[in-house]
Amino acid sequence: MSPTLDIAKARSNFPALKDGFIFADNAGGSQCLQSVVDHISDYLLNTNCQLGADYSVSATSTKRVADGAVSAALLINAASPEEIAFGSSSTMHVENLARALENDILADEEIIITPEHESNCGPWKKLGARRGITVKLWAATQIPESPNNTYAVQLALDTLLPLVTSKTRLVAFTACSNILGSITDVAKVVSALREEAKKKGARKLEVCVDCVAYAPHRRIDVKAWDVDYCYFSFYKVYGPHIGMLYARKASLSNSITSLAHHFLKVDATSYKLQPGGPGYELPYSTTAVVPYLQSLSPSGDLDDAFALIAAHEQALLAPLLGYLTSPEARARGVCVVGNEKIDMNRVPTVSFVVAGDRKMASKDLVAVFDKKGGMGIRYGHFYAYTLIDSLQPKLDINDGIIRISLVHYNTVEEVETLVKELKEVLA
Repeated sequence: MSPTLDIAKARSNFPALKDGFIFADNAGGSQCLQSVVDHISDYLLNTNCQLGADYSVSATSTKRVADGAVSAALLINAASPEEIAFGSSSTMHVENLARALENDILADEEIIITPEHESNCGPWKKLGARRGITVKLWAATQIPESPNNTYAVQLALDTLLPLVTSKTRLVAFTACSNILGSITDVAKVVSALREEAKKKGARKLEVCVDCVAYAPHRRIDVKAWDVDYCYFSFYKVYGPHIGMLYARKASLSNSITSLAHHFLKVDATSYKLQPGGPGYELPYSTTAVVPYLQSLSPSGDLDDAFALIAAHEQALLAPLLGYLTSPEARARGVCVVGNEKIDMNRVPTVSFVVAGDRKMASKDLVAVFDKKGGMGIRYGHFYAYTLIDSLQPKLDINDGIIRISLVHYNTVEEVETLVKELKEVLA
């Protein structure tokens, strides 16, 4: 018999889950592990001093902060902890990356972005404006299997490749959409991009992947993906409010201009992308995340743990998507935004709107849940402004969509309660 995720054991690591509140806005931020908080406390109370000194406490503190990069490298299968940078947020990381790449992008070269979370769009658009270079959009298109729902869209490889030219320098896309819930086959896309760019004679192609909505659900593997840059936020993966940026060693050597102080010899290390240091206690606290994930699998293997997470999350999807795509819900005007199918190509981040003759504003539906209490869901554009604004029929961008986002510590019983309440609100 195949192992299954021990939900009770997983939930016991999160004090916030003990009062019965149903957290269903996990794409906005997961709950924090007790062990992460313990690490923060231990660092601040026992080793809180400046790094790099010769005295014993500083030596301990320096190693603790460095261990954060070691742990993150293990989590994403990076070749070296020197490829890992920490910072306050994912958005800040990409802003820094765009600045650091600016000197290596020629005036006539092009960037391709997706209309997803602005963290992987805005910095490149601003770089394009500063340099006067072309920024192209890999737009989401209709899913053929859902011809009757114009909100059922996805990123399709066959619409990306025609955008590649001899001038393509960088492509920035999402491993998983924080709105659509759909997973991008990163390795397949990167392989096709590199082949197309080589065929068309591009000088240099690099790829930056937004993994924020992907990291809680599947394991990142930067070696297998063959990516140059990727990033995510640990507060979406059971940790503190800190972001992690991966930059491939070759890119650090050949593409990145250092953002660090001019007198520091940073060589081909991630310090090039880390001006100043992050709060020291936070990188150290992230070292508690990997052991927790490993504890979810009897083998202690990270890949096995994420396989168990993915299997459980399919069980969470079943009652939610089952209702939202049912004849009853469709007749009420419910339209899922993104992939309508329950399969391994999507995560349990589910967005929808209520349209038709009895249209219901997203904020009004969420307000009913807020008033009843005991459960957290949310409405809005969730910083995927361009994507929401592109959907047809047009949506009120400020009202946006309703999003329910589940992770492995949610239970099927919680989802069934949520669905029951949805049915009551939409009756």
